[in-house]
Amino acid sequence: MVFKRLLGSLGVGGPTVDTVLDAGPVRPGGPLSGQVHLEGGKADFEIESITLDLVARVEAEQGDEEREGVVVFDHFTVGGGFRLGEGERRDLPFTIHLPWETPVTELYGQPLGIVLGVRTGLEVAGAKDKGDLDQLTVSPLPAQEAVLEALGQLGFGFKSADLELGHIGGTGQRLPFYQEIELTPAPQYAHAVNELEVTFLANPGGLDVVLEADKRGGFFSGGHDALTLFTVGHEGVEHRDLNTEVDAWVRQLVDQRGGRGDRNHGGDAYGHGHDYGHDHGHGERRSGPSTGAIVGGVAAGVAVGVVGGMVAAEVVDEIGDAFEDEED
Repeated sequence: MVFKRLLGSLGVGGPTVDTVLDAGPVRPGGPLSGQVHLEGGKADFEIESITLDLVARVEAEQGDEEREGVVVFDHFTVGGGFRLGEGERRDLPFTIHLPWETPVTELYGQPLGIVLGVRTGLEVAGAKDKGDLDQLTVSPLPAQEAVLEALGQLGFGFKSADLELGHIGGTGQRLPFYQEIELTPAPQYAHAVNELEVTFLANPGGLDVVLEADKRGGFFSGGHDALTLFTVGHEGVEHRDLNTEVDAWVRQLVDQRGGRGDRNHGGDAYGHGHDYGHDHGHGERRSGPSTGAIVGGVAAGVAVGVVGGMVAAEVVDEIGDAFEDEED
């Protein structure tokens, strides 16, 4: 819980709301449980609705500039239609399910700098209040972990992560933004790639993995970006040789000729690799050697929003400040 707020729209003496999420991280597509604690004010109030919004701090490209804003990416009504007596205390348990494309905020217990929150709202006799705000911690799905593990085994290292407003063309993306995990190149690809960006688009049936390479220019040509997509099922990832598969994905990406303008001409090494492009809108443990490779940058405090090794409590404060500044 970040804030415990009085209903400002009703003035002093209104009811208060305090949402407490169950301990531990959750996963994309999985359940999120907790309780909403209500405390009555100095009079009886009709509680018309209690809502939960999933909110994210997202970057948006506007011309040559990047701006940040708050996006609500899901909305739930978890209660309402009752009278809350003067001074009465009432606890309302809830369970909601996260969207499958919910961004990952931590990897191997280390924060990635992604800012997500759960905002509670009350509607009382037609007056609305934003209520309190809670940090949301999301761990990767097993298939996401497996792909990142394979990249770490190949020598890629974590650089940063952010959320970008917009859509990746040609995919089944549902949220108005997507997550980019930026990796430093493995030594065997350092001659050809400046960095590798990974985006996961999960759904009930599996996982789309979008890879984008910032390719270095040659002696007679400039650098350019290349994108391609591969699919991984949720089941059986532990039995797949993902190191070999992911290495093949990267090789296919590196071997692409041409940049964004030619993204529709990529190969199909595994029968499921395709080229895609970003459409930026304007409103729109497996433990092992790779753990250190991927997470090392996070632990060193180089992730976006975690500069200097910002501790978790400070990250929570940043969530509240960011969302409040945006909405005020």
